[in-house]
Amino acid sequence: MQRVQQRDGPLPGSGSMTAGPWGKTMFDTLLIANRGAIACRILRTLRALNVEGIAVYSEADAASLHILEADQAHSLGEGGAAGTYLAVEKILAIAQSTGAKAIHPGYGFLSENAAFAQACEDAGIAFVGPTPEQLRVFGLKHTARALAKQHGVPMLEGTELLDSVGSALSAAETIGYPVMLKSTAGGGGIGMRVCRTANELSESFEAVKRLGQNNFSDAGVFIEKYIQRARHLEVQVFGDGQGDVIALGVRDCSVQRRNQKVLEETPAPNLPEGMADELCAAAIKLAKAVRYRSAGTVEFVFDSDDQRFYFLEVNTRLQVEHGVTEQVWGVDLVSWMIQLAAGDLPPLADLRTGLQPSGHAIQARLYAEDPGRDFQPSPGLLTSVQFPPADGRQLRIDTWVEAGCEIPPFFDPMIAKVICWAPDRAGARAALAQALSDTRLYGVETNRDYLRQILADQPFASGHPWTRCLEGLVYRADTFEVLSGGTQTSVQDYPGRLGYWAVGVPPSGPMDSRSLRLGNRLLGNPEGCAALEITMSGPMLRFNSDAVVAVTGAVIPVTLDGEAQPMNQSFLVTAGSTLALGTIAGAGARSYLCVRGGLDVPDYLGSKSTFTLGQFGGHGGRALRAGDVLHIAPLTDRNVGEQLPAEQVSALPAVRDIRVIYGPHGAPEYFTEGYIQTFFATDWEVHFNSSRTGVRLIGPKPEWVRADGGEAGLHPSNIHDNPYAIGAVDFTGDMPVILGPDGPSLGGFVCPVTIIEADLWQLGQLKAGDKVRFHPVTVQEARTIACRSALARDDDGADARDATDVPASSQASALLQGVALTSPIVLDIGIADTRLVARLSGDTHLLLEIGAPELDLVLRFRGHALMQALEGKHLDGVIDLTPGIRSLQVHYQPEQLSLAALLTIVAGEWDAVCASKNLEVPSRIVHLPLSWDDPACQLAIEKYMTTVRKDAPWCPSNLEFIRRINDLPNLDEVQRTVFDARYLVMGLGDVYLGAPVATPLDPRHRLVTTKYNPARTWTAENSVGIGGAYMCVYGMEGPGGYQFVGRTLQMWNRYRAVEAFDGKPWLLRFFDQIRFYPVSAEALLKIRRDFPLGRYPLRIEHTTLNLADYQAFLRKEAESIAAFRSQQQGAFNAERERWIANGQATFESDEAVAESVEEAAVAVGHLSVDSHIAGNLWQVQVEQGQRVQAGDTLVILESMKMEIPLLAPVAGVVQEVRVQPGSAVRAGQRVVVLETEG
Repeated sequence: MQRVQQRDGPLPGSGSMTAGPWGKTMFDTLLIANRGAIACRILRTLRALNVEGIAVYSEADAASLHILEADQAHSLGEGGAAGTYLAVEKILAIAQSTGAKAIHPGYGFLSENAAFAQACEDAGIAFVGPTPEQLRVFGLKHTARALAKQHGVPMLEGTELLDSVGSALSAAETIGYPVMLKSTAGGGGIGMRVCRTANELSESFEAVKRLGQNNFSDAGVFIEKYIQRARHLEVQVFGDGQGDVIALGVRDCSVQRRNQKVLEETPAPNLPEGMADELCAAAIKLAKAVRYRSAGTVEFVFDSDDQRFYFLEVNTRLQVEHGVTEQVWGVDLVSWMIQLAAGDLPPLADLRTGLQPSGHAIQARLYAEDPGRDFQPSPGLLTSVQFPPADGRQLRIDTWVEAGCEIPPFFDPMIAKVICWAPDRAGARAALAQALSDTRLYGVETNRDYLRQILADQPFASGHPWTRCLEGLVYRADTFEVLSGGTQTSVQDYPGRLGYWAVGVPPSGPMDSRSLRLGNRLLGNPEGCAALEITMSGPMLRFNSDAVVAVTGAVIPVTLDGEAQPMNQSFLVTAGSTLALGTIAGAGARSYLCVRGGLDVPDYLGSKSTFTLGQFGGHGGRALRAGDVLHIAPLTDRNVGEQLPAEQVSALPAVRDIRVIYGPHGAPEYFTEGYIQTFFATDWEVHFNSSRTGVRLIGPKPEWVRADGGEAGLHPSNIHDNPYAIGAVDFTGDMPVILGPDGPSLGGFVCPVTIIEADLWQLGQLKAGDKVRFHPVTVQEARTIACRSALARDDDGADARDATDVPASSQASALLQGVALTSPIVLDIGIADTRLVARLSGDTHLLLEIGAPELDLVLRFRGHALMQALEGKHLDGVIDLTPGIRSLQVHYQPEQLSLAALLTIVAGEWDAVCASKNLEVPSRIVHLPLSWDDPACQLAIEKYMTTVRKDAPWCPSNLEFIRRINDLPNLDEVQRTVFDARYLVMGLGDVYLGAPVATPLDPRHRLVTTKYNPARTWTAENSVGIGGAYMCVYGMEGPGGYQFVGRTLQMWNRYRAVEAFDGKPWLLRFFDQIRFYPVSAEALLKIRRDFPLGRYPLRIEHTTLNLADYQAFLRKEAESIAAFRSQQQGAFNAERERWIANGQATFESDEAVAESVEEAAVAVGHLSVDSHIAGNLWQVQVEQGQRVQAGDTLVILESMKMEIPLLAPVAGVVQEVRVQPGSAVRAGQRVVVLETEG
C-alpha cells in the first residue's frame, strides 16, 4: 500500500521548471532512489536548490529521517532490496505519477545499473549520473581493465572473464599466488576473495560467482595479482560529458575489513613526492577517454613496497566517502551532479579556477554491527541516539537515524558517517576520536569503540595504513554477553524514575532497593548505580573484559566457570569467563548482580531503570534475553573480597512482618472497626498473580461500611480516582493489592494502610505462597527507623524528631506522640467545596482530598490551583505532586521538609486558593481521530467473552450497553454524544503513560456506565472507553474495565521528538479539552503509524478555562442538566434491576488455590520433584515413562506473571505426574515423581 506525505510547496507533477543562473532550467521535482544517510544527504542539497524532494522507502525503513525530511514519501512495500530499492518498475511508476523530472540513485542499489539509467532516459526522466554506456563500460571490471590498459594506465597482472575453475587455476599458476578472485560486477567489498593456494581458489570460485549473481545479477569473475602490503587510493573525478574532467585530489581508503572500507581520508598521507599528481593525471586521462559525465571515482592499488600504483576499477557513482573530498575542497558534489543533469552547471573551466584544497578530513563509517561477535550485523531498535553538535564544517555527521528508528536486517547496517576536518591530519584524527567518544548509540551494538581503537592504533595513527592492517588489531570491549536471560532479569537503578508520577510514569527501580544499594556499597559504587535485578531464575553471562561483581538479595546459586562463588562478597570475573546464576530455591524472590562502575545504559526520564510495561528504560525497555550485550565501566580497581556484615544480610522468616502507617482510608469511613483489627491480625498469603506492578494478597473478605461507592462506582471500595503511594495496600474490590514500583499512579480504590519507606524493600522478596503480617507504627517510629538504617542517606539533615514535629493542637499530634490514632486525618479545614482534608499515606506521602466525594469540576479547579501554588514555591524536599479527580498527593522527604511545615504551607495556600474569585487555567482543545467501534475493541470483547465472562450485561456490544444504561434512543445518539462532547482532562496516567481520565464539561454529555467486572485481561493500546462518568484513553496495552467506544492515536511517544508532544513524551496536559472526530479503522491504522513519526499533524487550539464562567454556564443550564440526570439515573436503576432479575448483578470469580495435603513418602530410588513457588500449572512437558536428563523441563508454572520452568534435578524416568494444566499448585507441592538412575 502506498503512503503519500507532502509538505507545503509546489504540487507534484506540475511540470514547471525554475530558471537557473546559467540560462538553463533547474528541476522542480527530483526523486531519490535510495535510503538512509545518502537519501538525507541528497535532500539537504535539494533544499538548498529549492527542488522538491521525493523519497521512496521500504516499510522496514518507515521511521527513517529521509521520509520525514522529504516533501513527498512513497512506499515501495515490504521486504528487502529486491522488491523495494531495486524494483525499477515501482520506482519509475512513482517518478512518473509525481511528475519527477530527475532521479538521483545515490550509491549502491541502482546507482550503477545501466539498464535503469536507460529506462529513466526512455521515460523522459533525467538520470543524475553517468550515461548508460559509461555505466556499462566501467560497470564490469574486466571491460574497465581493458579500457584502462588501452589508455596506458598502469595495470596489475590479471585475466579476462573466466569460464571455469580450471581456467582460473591455470591463470593463477601463470600470475603466481596469492591472487584476488573478483566478481566483475562487485562493489562494496562484495565478491572478493584472496586466494593463496589452488585449494582456496577452487573452494572460492563458485561462491564468488554466486555472490555476484545474487547481489549484482552478474556471475562473471576474473583474477588479478594480489599485493601483500597494498594501499587503496582513489581519485574523485567530475566530468561534464563533453570531454572536460576535474580531479579533486586523492583519498586513502586503505583501512578495510574484509575488503569493506572502514575509515577514509583525504589527502592521502605519506605518498611519494609527485605521486598524487600522477594519480590524478591517470584518472583524468581515463575519464576523458569516454567523455565521462557526472561524479565518479577511479580506484588504484598502491604497492607500498615498490612505491607504484596500479589501476583497480572505476566507480561510476557518488562514493560513500565523497564527504571528505567535499570538506577539503569546499564543494557540494551532489549539487554539481544535479545542476549538470539539469543543464544548469557552470563550465568546469570556471569551477576549476576557484578550487583550492584546504586542510585534512577523515571519515568513520558507524555501523550497527558487533565487533565482539565477528562483526555480525546488529539490527534492532535504537532507544538512544546522541551525536555531538555538528557545524557541518569541522564536524559533519551524515545520518538517517534518531531515537526510535529501527535498523532493519535487510540492508547495509550503516548508521552514520562521522566526518571531521581540521587544518592538519593530527587535528582531524583527534577531532574524530573525540566526536566518536561523544557519540552515544543504544539499542543495538555498533563498531564505535572499534573505530576509536583503529584511530589510536599504530598503522593509522602513523599515517601508514594498508588494506590488511586491521588483521593485527585485537578488539577489546568492556561488555558482557547474555547467553541466557533467566526468568526475568532487568536493569534497575535506585531510586528509579522520580518526578513523573503525575503523568502515569512509575518509579520502577529495584523492588528490593536495600539489596541493590548494599551490593553497590560493597563495590564502592554510588548506591544508586544500575545493576541487574534477577527474579527467581538467573541469567548466564559471558564477560568480555575483567570485572568485579557482587551478588546480594535472596540466596541464589552463583558459579564462575562452574566454580561456586560467595554471595554478599565482591569477587573478580576475568575476561572470557562465564558467570551463571541459578534458581532461588529458598526464601525470597529477587537477587541483584552489581558490577563495579555500574552498567552503562542510557537514562530515560532521568533513570536507567527498566519499565517493561512501558517498554522503556534499561536495556531496550525489556527483560534481558539471549544475545543481548551490555556495556560496563572499564575496571580500574581490582580489589576484591569485601563482605557485607552479617547484620546487614536480612533474614526472610516464614511470616514477614511489614510495618505500615494507618491510612489514608480507614474505619469508620470505609471499613468497620472490627475489620481493621482483623486486617492487622491476619497472616496474609501472597497470591501467585503478583508482580512488580503489585502484590496481591489472599485473606479475609473486607467488611464495608458503605453499600457502594456512590458516583465513583457500584462497589464500596470505589472512590473517585486519586493518587497512590508506592506501598499502598489498595482494595481492588475485595482483594487487597500492595502497589509495586511498576504500579499505576492513579486509581479508584481505597487504601487502609501504606508500607513505610524503610520496609518497602520487603516487597521485592515476596513470592507466591509467602505469608505477610502488617504491623502499624507511628510516623515518628517510621522516620526513626529510616534515619537509623544502615542505608540512611548522609545528607538527610534533621533527625526524625524534627521531621515529624507537628503542633500539639493538630489532629495528628496523638499519632506523633505515640498514642493510638483512630483516624489517618492530620488536617481538616474549610467546609463544603472549600473543605481540605489531609491524610497520611505512609511516612513520605500526604494525600489532600477536596470537598465532598462527588464529581465537581469546581473541586478540580481548586486542586489544580493548589498544585500550581505549591509548584511555584519550589519547596525543598518535595519530590512530586500528583493530582486526582478531587485530590492532590504530595510526595516529600520528611528530613528536608517536615510534616508540620508542609501542613502549614498547604493550609496557607489553600486559604489563598479559596479566596480567589476568578480562577482561570490555560486549556488546549486537542482534536483526536476516533475509529468508532474499532476492530481492536471488538477483538477485546470477543476475548473477554471467551476467556472471562460470557454473559456480562455489556456483551457483546459495549455501545448497546451504554445506550441502554443512559436511556438513549439509538446507537447514533451514543455516537453523537461522544463526538459532541468536550472532554476535560482531569488526570493523567489513570492507566499509565499520560493516559487521560476526562469528563465532559457539559454534564449532559456525561454518559455513565459501570466498569467490567471482572476486568478484561487485554485491551488494545489507545482504546477509548467510558467508566462511571469518565472517559479514558488507554496509554498502553494491558487489562482494563472501561466500556469501549473506539480507538484513537498514541498518548505517549517513547523516543521521537514530535511537534504535537511539545518536547514531552506525553501528549496531553491537565485541563486539555479533547474533541473527537470520526475516521475509519483503516485510516486510523495509517494515522497510528505516521503520528509517532511526526507525519500526522494534530489540530491544537490554545484557550483558557475560567471557573466563574463555567459556574455561570451550569447555573444557566441547571434545569436542563437536572432533567438529563434524572432520566439517566432512572435508566441506570432500571438496568440494575434487570441484572438482579437475570442473575447478573454479581459475579464471583474464585481463583483456585491449591489445598494443603500431606504428601506420602516416595519409594526408595524415587525422587519427589516439588514446586518451589505457588502458581497455576500452565504446561506439562513430560509423560509417564518418559526418560529425562538433568536440566530438562518437566512442567511450566505461571506465577508472578511469569513463566517459570520446573527442571529435572537428576536424570531418570518419569513415574508419576501429579498435576494437570490449569490446576493450582502450592509452594512445596509434589509435581512429578522420578525414578532415579543408578
